[in-house]
Amino acid sequence: MKILLLNHYAGSSEMGMEFRPYYLAREWVRMGHEVRIVAADYSHLRRVNPTIEKDFQKTEIDGIEYRWIKTGRYHGNGVKRALTMFQYVGKLILNASRIAKEWKPDVVIASSTYPMDTYAAQRIRRKAHARYIHEVHDLWPATLYEVGGMSRKNPFVILMQISENSAYKHCDKVVSLMPYAKDYMMEHGLKADKFVNIQNGVVEEEWEAFDRIPSEHEELLSGLKDKFVVGYFGGHALSNALDLMLDIAKKETDPDIAFVLVGDGVEKPQLMERKEKENIENVYFLPPVKKTAVPDLIRYFDCSYMGGIPSPLYRFGLCLNKMYDSMMGGKPVICAMTAPRTLVEEYDCGYKVDPSNIQDILDAIEKLKAMPKEERDRLGKNGKKAIEEKFTYRKLAEQFVQVMEENKA
Repeated sequence: MKILLLNHYAGSSEMGMEFRPYYLAREWVRMGHEVRIVAADYSHLRRVNPTIEKDFQKTEIDGIEYRWIKTGRYHGNGVKRALTMFQYVGKLILNASRIAKEWKPDVVIASSTYPMDTYAAQRIRRKAHARYIHEVHDLWPATLYEVGGMSRKNPFVILMQISENSAYKHCDKVVSLMPYAKDYMMEHGLKADKFVNIQNGVVEEEWEAFDRIPSEHEELLSGLKDKFVVGYFGGHALSNALDLMLDIAKKETDPDIAFVLVGDGVEKPQLMERKEKENIENVYFLPPVKKTAVPDLIRYFDCSYMGGIPSPLYRFGLCLNKMYDSMMGGKPVICAMTAPRTLVEEYDCGYKVDPSNIQDILDAIEKLKAMPKEERDRLGKNGKKAIEEKFTYRKLAEQFVQVMEENKA
Protein backbone atom coordinates (compact mmCIF):
# COMPACT_ATOMS: atom_id res chain seq x y z
CA MET A 1 0.00 0.00 0.00
CA LYS A 2 0.87 3.66 -0.32
CA ILE A 3 0.38 5.12 3.15
CA LEU A 4 0.21 8.85 3.80
CA LEU A 5 0.54 9.79 7.49
CA LEU A 6 -0.23 13.36 8.57
CA ASN A 7 1.33 14.24 11.92
CA HIS A 8 2.27 17.83 12.74
CA TYR A 9 4.85 16.79 15.39
CA ALA A 10 6.29 13.57 13.90
CA GLY A 11 9.94 12.94 14.70
CA SER A 12 12.45 10.13 14.39
CA SER A 13 15.07 8.32 16.43
CA GLU A 14 17.59 11.09 15.73
CA MET A 15 15.28 14.10 15.99
CA GLY A 16 13.38 12.89 19.01
CA MET A 17 9.73 12.81 19.87
CA GLU A 18 7.15 12.19 18.62
CA PHE A 19 8.36 8.61 18.06
CA ARG A 20 5.19 6.62 17.33
CA PRO A 21 4.71 7.74 13.67
CA TYR A 22 8.36 6.91 12.95
CA TYR A 23 8.27 3.50 14.64
CA LEU A 24 5.06 2.45 12.86
CA ALA A 25 6.21 3.82 9.50
CA ARG A 26 9.57 2.04 9.76
CA GLU A 27 7.78 -1.26 10.35
CA TRP A 28 5.41 -0.66 7.43
CA VAL A 29 8.39 0.01 5.15
CA ARG A 30 9.97 -3.25 6.31
CA MET A 31 6.70 -4.99 5.43
CA GLY A 32 6.96 -3.65 1.87
CA HIS A 33 4.64 -0.64 2.04
CA GLU A 34 5.48 2.84 0.77
CA VAL A 35 5.16 5.47 3.51
CA ARG A 36 5.15 9.26 3.43
CA ILE A 37 4.99 11.32 6.61
CA VAL A 38 4.02 14.98 6.36
CA ALA A 39 5.13 16.99 9.41
CA ALA A 40 5.81 20.59 10.39
CA ASP A 41 9.38 21.87 10.24
CA TYR A 42 9.22 22.85 13.95
CA SER A 43 7.95 20.90 16.95
CA HIS A 44 8.51 21.63 20.64
CA LEU A 45 8.80 17.87 21.18
CA ARG A 46 11.90 17.34 19.04
CA ARG A 47 15.51 17.64 20.18
CA VAL A 48 16.50 18.57 16.63
CA ASN A 49 14.28 20.22 14.02
CA PRO A 50 15.01 20.09 10.27
CA THR A 51 16.13 23.19 8.39
CA ILE A 52 14.13 23.53 5.19
CA GLU A 53 13.88 26.10 2.41
CA LYS A 54 10.42 25.36 1.02
CA ASP A 55 7.16 23.57 1.79
CA PHE A 56 7.05 19.83 1.12
CA GLN A 57 10.84 19.59 1.02
CA LYS A 58 11.84 15.92 1.09
CA THR A 59 13.99 13.99 3.55
CA GLU A 60 14.41 10.21 3.64
CA ILE A 61 14.90 8.51 7.00
CA ASP A 62 15.16 4.71 7.21
CA GLY A 63 13.19 4.27 4.01
CA ILE A 64 10.43 6.67 5.11
CA GLU A 65 9.83 9.72 2.96
CA TYR A 66 9.33 12.79 5.15
CA ARG A 67 7.83 15.97 3.68
CA TRP A 68 8.16 19.16 5.73
CA ILE A 69 5.76 22.09 5.94
CA LYS A 70 7.07 25.48 7.07
CA THR A 71 5.05 26.68 10.06
CA GLY A 72 7.45 28.76 12.16
CA ARG A 73 8.59 28.48 15.77
CA TYR A 74 6.57 28.97 18.94
CA HIS A 75 7.00 28.74 22.70
CA GLY A 76 4.44 27.37 25.14
CA ASN A 77 0.77 26.90 24.32
CA GLY A 78 -0.17 30.39 23.21
CA VAL A 79 -1.44 31.99 20.03
CA LYS A 80 1.73 31.28 18.05
CA ARG A 81 1.34 27.54 18.55
CA ALA A 82 -2.29 27.71 17.45
CA LEU A 83 -1.23 29.62 14.32
CA THR A 84 1.18 26.83 13.38
CA MET A 85 -1.74 24.39 13.49
CA PHE A 86 -3.72 26.53 11.03
CA GLN A 87 -0.64 26.86 8.79
CA TYR A 88 -0.01 23.13 8.78
CA VAL A 89 -3.62 22.13 8.06
CA GLY A 90 -4.22 25.02 5.67
CA LYS A 91 -1.25 24.19 3.46
CA LEU A 92 -2.31 20.54 3.35
CA ILE A 93 -5.84 21.50 2.28
CA LEU A 94 -4.56 23.91 -0.38
CA ASN A 95 -2.28 21.20 -1.78
CA ALA A 96 -4.73 18.30 -1.43
CA SER A 97 -5.34 17.90 -5.17
CA ARG A 98 -1.61 17.85 -5.95
CA ILE A 99 -0.93 15.39 -3.13
CA ALA A 100 -3.70 13.07 -4.32
CA LYS A 101 -2.62 13.26 -7.97
CA GLU A 102 1.14 12.89 -7.43
CA TRP A 103 1.25 10.58 -4.40
CA LYS A 104 -1.89 8.49 -5.05
CA PRO A 105 -2.20 7.24 -1.43
CA ASP A 106 -4.26 4.16 -0.72
CA VAL A 107 -4.65 5.19 2.93
CA VAL A 108 -4.57 8.58 4.63
CA ILE A 109 -3.91 8.63 8.39
CA ALA A 110 -4.61 11.83 10.34
CA SER A 111 -2.54 11.50 13.49
CA SER A 112 -1.86 14.90 15.07
CA THR A 113 -2.75 15.69 18.67
CA TYR A 114 -5.41 18.17 17.58
CA PRO A 115 -8.33 17.03 15.36
CA MET A 116 -8.27 19.81 12.74
CA ASP A 117 -6.09 17.67 10.50
CA THR A 118 -9.27 15.73 9.70
CA TYR A 119 -10.21 18.36 7.11
CA ALA A 120 -6.97 17.85 5.20
CA ALA A 121 -7.30 14.07 5.46
CA GLN A 122 -10.90 14.12 4.28
CA ARG A 123 -10.06 16.31 1.29
CA ILE A 124 -7.09 14.17 0.23
CA ARG A 125 -9.17 11.02 0.75
CA ARG A 126 -11.88 12.32 -1.61
CA LYS A 127 -9.40 13.39 -4.27
CA ALA A 128 -7.40 10.13 -4.12
CA HIS A 129 -10.34 7.76 -3.49
CA ALA A 130 -8.39 6.47 -0.49
CA ARG A 131 -9.33 5.17 2.96
CA TYR A 132 -9.15 7.51 5.93
CA ILE A 133 -7.98 6.37 9.38
CA HIS A 134 -8.18 8.88 12.22
CA GLU A 135 -5.65 8.16 14.97
CA VAL A 136 -6.30 9.68 18.42
CA HIS A 137 -3.41 10.33 20.81
CA ASP A 138 -5.17 12.83 23.09
CA LEU A 139 -8.82 13.75 23.33
CA TRP A 140 -9.01 17.34 22.15
CA PRO A 141 -10.88 19.44 23.10
CA ALA A 142 -11.64 17.47 26.30
CA THR A 143 -7.99 17.87 27.34
CA LEU A 144 -8.27 21.64 26.91
CA TYR A 145 -11.24 22.13 29.22
CA GLU A 146 -10.91 19.17 31.63
CA VAL A 147 -7.20 19.60 32.29
CA GLY A 148 -6.20 22.92 30.73
CA GLY A 149 -9.03 24.87 32.35
CA MET A 150 -10.26 26.51 29.14
CA SER A 151 -13.92 27.39 28.82
CA ARG A 152 -16.09 25.15 26.66
CA LYS A 153 -17.33 28.39 25.07
CA ASN A 154 -13.83 29.43 24.00
CA PRO A 155 -13.86 29.77 20.17
CA PHE A 156 -10.76 27.58 19.88
CA VAL A 157 -12.39 24.85 21.97
CA ILE A 158 -15.58 25.06 19.90
CA LEU A 159 -13.54 24.74 16.69
CA MET A 160 -11.74 21.68 18.08
CA GLN A 161 -15.07 20.10 19.05
CA ILE A 162 -16.53 20.63 15.59
CA SER A 163 -13.36 19.13 14.10
CA GLU A 164 -13.44 16.12 16.41
CA ASN A 165 -17.09 15.43 15.60
CA SER A 166 -16.33 15.68 11.87
CA ALA A 167 -13.43 13.23 12.18
CA TYR A 168 -15.55 10.62 13.93
CA LYS A 169 -18.38 11.03 11.45
CA HIS A 170 -16.35 10.84 8.25
CA CYS A 171 -13.43 8.48 8.96
CA ASP A 172 -13.42 4.82 7.95
CA LYS A 173 -11.88 3.80 11.29
CA VAL A 174 -10.59 5.40 14.48
CA VAL A 175 -7.39 4.03 15.97
CA SER A 176 -7.33 5.09 19.61
CA LEU A 177 -4.30 4.78 21.85
CA MET A 178 -6.67 4.91 24.83
CA PRO A 179 -8.44 1.59 25.42
CA TYR A 180 -11.62 2.96 27.04
CA ALA A 181 -12.44 5.97 24.83
CA LYS A 182 -15.06 4.23 22.69
CA ASP A 183 -18.16 5.47 24.55
CA TYR A 184 -16.90 9.05 24.54
CA MET A 185 -16.25 8.88 20.80
CA MET A 186 -19.67 7.41 20.14
CA GLU A 187 -21.21 10.35 22.01
CA HIS A 188 -19.47 12.55 19.44
CA GLY A 189 -20.62 10.72 16.33
CA LEU A 190 -18.48 7.61 15.97
CA LYS A 191 -20.16 4.35 14.98
CA ALA A 192 -19.32 1.52 17.37
CA ASP A 193 -17.78 -0.73 14.71
CA LYS A 194 -15.28 1.96 13.70
CA PHE A 195 -13.36 1.90 17.01
CA VAL A 196 -10.02 0.09 17.27
CA ASN A 197 -7.57 0.25 20.19
CA ILE A 198 -3.88 0.08 19.20
CA GLN A 199 -1.72 1.19 22.11
CA ASN A 200 1.92 2.24 22.39
CA GLY A 201 4.70 -0.27 22.77
CA VAL A 202 8.43 -0.91 22.57
CA VAL A 203 11.01 -1.31 19.82
CA GLU A 204 12.62 -4.73 20.13
CA GLU A 205 15.99 -3.63 18.72
CA GLU A 206 16.37 -1.03 21.46
CA TRP A 207 16.17 -3.82 24.03
CA GLU A 208 18.52 -6.16 22.20
CA ALA A 209 21.34 -3.63 21.64
CA PHE A 210 20.89 -0.95 24.28
CA ASP A 211 23.27 1.78 25.46
CA ARG A 212 24.84 1.70 28.91
CA ILE A 213 23.85 4.25 31.52
CA PRO A 214 26.36 7.04 32.27
CA SER A 215 29.08 6.38 34.84
CA GLU A 216 27.40 8.78 37.30
CA HIS A 217 24.29 6.63 37.28
CA GLU A 218 26.18 3.36 37.44
CA GLU A 219 28.22 4.54 40.41
CA LEU A 220 25.19 5.59 42.47
CA LEU A 221 23.03 2.60 41.57
CA SER A 222 25.82 0.11 42.13
CA GLY A 223 26.20 1.61 45.59
CA LEU A 224 22.57 0.73 46.27
CA LYS A 225 22.88 -2.92 45.20
CA ASP A 226 22.16 -4.16 48.72
CA LYS A 227 18.96 -2.11 48.98
CA PHE A 228 15.52 -2.60 47.48
CA VAL A 229 15.41 0.11 44.80
CA VAL A 230 12.09 1.70 43.84
CA GLY A 231 12.91 3.41 40.55
CA TYR A 232 11.20 6.16 38.60
CA PHE A 233 12.28 7.41 35.17
CA GLY A 234 10.70 10.15 33.11
CA GLY A 235 9.51 13.73 33.37
CA HIS A 236 9.55 15.70 36.60
CA ALA A 237 6.36 17.71 36.10
CA LEU A 238 3.33 18.35 38.31
CA SER A 239 1.40 15.73 36.35
CA ASN A 240 3.86 13.03 37.46
CA ALA A 241 3.00 13.57 41.15
CA LEU A 242 6.56 13.06 42.34
CA ASP A 243 5.87 14.95 45.57
CA LEU A 244 3.82 11.88 46.45
CA MET A 245 6.89 9.71 45.90
CA LEU A 246 8.79 11.89 48.38
CA ASP A 247 5.88 11.62 50.83
CA ILE A 248 6.12 7.83 50.56
CA ALA A 249 9.89 7.86 51.02
CA LYS A 250 9.58 10.13 54.04
CA LYS A 251 7.12 7.76 55.68
CA GLU A 252 9.10 4.60 54.81
CA THR A 253 10.89 3.29 57.91
CA ASP A 254 12.75 0.37 56.34
CA PRO A 255 16.38 1.53 55.87
CA ASP A 256 16.89 -1.09 53.15
CA ILE A 257 14.45 0.60 50.74
CA ALA A 258 15.75 3.39 48.47
CA PHE A 259 13.90 5.63 46.01
CA VAL A 260 15.67 6.73 42.83
CA LEU A 261 14.25 9.38 40.49
CA VAL A 262 15.86 9.62 37.04
CA GLY A 263 14.90 12.44 34.70
CA ASP A 264 14.38 16.17 34.47
CA GLY A 265 11.64 18.77 34.39
CA VAL A 266 10.34 21.98 35.88
CA GLU A 267 9.56 20.38 39.24
CA LYS A 268 12.97 18.80 39.77
CA PRO A 269 14.62 21.78 41.57
CA GLN A 270 11.70 21.99 44.00
CA LEU A 271 11.83 18.25 44.65
CA MET A 272 15.57 18.31 45.29
CA GLU A 273 15.19 21.30 47.59
CA ARG A 274 12.46 19.49 49.50
CA LYS A 275 14.68 16.42 49.91
CA GLU A 276 17.41 18.55 51.50
CA LYS A 277 15.10 20.72 53.58
CA GLU A 278 13.15 17.77 55.00
CA ASN A 279 16.22 15.51 55.23
CA ILE A 280 14.71 12.68 53.19
CA GLU A 281 17.84 10.55 53.07
CA ASN A 282 16.46 7.55 51.18
CA VAL A 283 15.74 9.54 47.98
CA TYR A 284 18.31 9.93 45.19
CA PHE A 285 18.14 12.07 42.04
CA LEU A 286 19.89 11.39 38.74
CA PRO A 287 19.88 13.21 35.38
CA PRO A 288 17.83 11.80 32.48
CA VAL A 289 19.24 9.02 30.32
CA LYS A 290 18.82 8.47 26.61
CA LYS A 291 15.81 6.40 25.62
CA THR A 292 18.19 3.74 24.34
CA ALA A 293 19.71 3.42 27.84
CA VAL A 294 16.40 2.78 29.62
CA PRO A 295 16.79 -1.03 29.34
CA ASP A 296 20.12 -0.82 31.18
CA LEU A 297 18.70 1.57 33.79
CA ILE A 298 15.81 -0.71 34.72
CA ARG A 299 18.23 -3.56 35.43
CA TYR A 300 19.27 -1.66 38.57
CA PHE A 301 15.67 -1.34 39.86
CA ASP A 302 13.83 -3.88 41.98
CA CYS A 303 10.52 -2.38 40.93
CA SER A 304 9.40 0.48 38.70
CA TYR A 305 7.13 3.21 40.01
CA MET A 306 4.75 5.35 37.98
CA GLY A 307 2.29 7.87 39.35
CA GLY A 308 0.21 10.84 38.35
CA ILE A 309 -2.10 13.47 39.75
CA PRO A 310 -5.79 12.52 39.43
CA SER A 311 -7.09 13.42 35.98
CA PRO A 312 -10.56 12.96 34.53
CA LEU A 313 -8.91 11.93 31.27
CA TYR A 314 -7.47 8.79 32.87
CA ARG A 315 -10.98 7.31 32.72
CA PHE A 316 -10.21 6.58 29.06
CA GLY A 317 -7.27 4.37 30.04
CA LEU A 318 -3.49 4.68 30.23
CA CYS A 319 -1.06 4.47 27.30
CA LEU A 320 2.06 5.94 28.93
CA ASN A 321 5.36 4.95 27.33
CA LYS A 322 6.97 4.32 30.71
CA MET A 323 4.40 1.59 31.45
CA TYR A 324 5.44 -0.44 28.40
CA ASP A 325 9.15 0.18 29.08
CA SER A 326 8.76 -0.77 32.75
CA MET A 327 7.03 -4.02 31.82
CA MET A 328 9.58 -4.82 29.13
CA GLY A 329 12.29 -4.30 31.75
CA GLY A 330 11.07 -7.44 33.49
CA LYS A 331 10.60 -5.82 36.90
CA PRO A 332 7.34 -5.52 38.89
CA VAL A 333 5.44 -2.27 38.38
CA ILE A 334 3.71 -0.14 41.00
CA CYS A 335 1.12 2.05 39.29
CA ALA A 336 -0.26 4.78 41.56
CA MET A 337 -2.82 6.36 39.23
CA THR A 338 -6.59 6.84 39.13
CA ALA A 339 -7.45 4.89 36.01
CA PRO A 340 -9.60 1.93 35.00
CA ARG A 341 -8.06 -1.48 34.59
CA THR A 342 -4.47 -1.22 33.36
CA LEU A 343 -1.96 -3.64 31.86
CA VAL A 344 -0.47 -4.04 35.33
CA GLU A 345 -3.59 -5.82 36.59
CA GLU A 346 -4.44 -7.43 33.26
CA TYR A 347 -1.11 -9.22 33.03
CA ASP A 348 -0.40 -9.65 36.75
CA CYS A 349 2.92 -7.82 36.66
CA GLY A 350 2.71 -5.66 39.79
CA TYR A 351 0.25 -3.61 41.80
CA LYS A 352 -2.13 -0.81 40.91
CA VAL A 353 -2.77 1.32 44.00
CA ASP A 354 -4.82 4.32 45.03
CA PRO A 355 -2.57 7.42 44.78
CA SER A 356 -4.57 9.13 47.51
CA ASN A 357 -3.62 6.44 50.05
CA ILE A 358 0.06 6.58 50.97
CA GLN A 359 -0.26 3.54 53.21
CA ASP A 360 -1.54 1.41 50.33
CA ILE A 361 1.49 2.39 48.27
CA LEU A 362 3.85 1.66 51.16
CA ASP A 363 2.18 -1.71 51.68
CA ALA A 364 2.66 -2.58 47.99
CA ILE A 365 6.36 -1.67 48.10
CA GLU A 366 6.94 -3.61 51.31
CA LYS A 367 4.99 -6.58 50.00
CA LEU A 368 7.21 -6.72 46.92
CA LYS A 369 10.35 -6.45 49.06
CA ALA A 370 9.20 -9.19 51.43
CA MET A 371 8.17 -11.73 48.80
CA PRO A 372 10.65 -14.38 47.59
CA LYS A 373 12.78 -13.25 44.66
CA GLU A 374 11.25 -16.02 42.53
CA GLU A 375 7.81 -14.47 42.99
CA ARG A 376 9.06 -10.98 42.10
CA ASP A 377 10.74 -12.45 39.05
CA ARG A 378 7.46 -14.12 38.08
CA LEU A 379 5.65 -10.77 38.16
CA GLY A 380 8.39 -9.17 36.09
CA LYS A 381 8.38 -11.99 33.55
CA ASN A 382 4.59 -11.69 33.20
CA GLY A 383 4.95 -8.08 32.13
CA LYS A 384 7.82 -8.74 29.74
CA LYS A 385 5.99 -11.65 28.13
CA ALA A 386 2.90 -9.47 27.54
CA ILE A 387 4.97 -6.79 25.82
CA GLU A 388 6.88 -9.26 23.66
CA GLU A 389 3.68 -10.99 22.57
CA LYS A 390 1.38 -8.00 22.06
CA PHE A 391 3.05 -4.61 22.37
CA THR A 392 6.13 -4.50 20.18
CA TYR A 393 5.93 -1.97 17.34
CA ARG A 394 6.20 -4.83 14.87
CA LYS A 395 3.01 -6.35 16.30
CA LEU A 396 1.30 -2.94 16.54
CA ALA A 397 2.18 -2.14 12.91
CA GLU A 398 0.71 -5.47 11.82
CA GLN A 399 -2.51 -4.69 13.68
CA PHE A 400 -2.66 -1.28 12.01
CA VAL A 401 -2.21 -2.83 8.56
CA GLN A 402 -5.11 -5.17 9.25
CA VAL A 403 -7.27 -2.13 10.02
CA MET A 404 -6.20 -0.49 6.75
CA GLU A 405 -6.80 -3.67 4.77
CA GLU A 406 -10.29 -4.09 6.25
CA ASN A 407 -11.33 -0.77 4.75
CA LYS A 408 -10.18 -1.11 1.18
CA ALA A 409 -12.11 1.15 -1.14
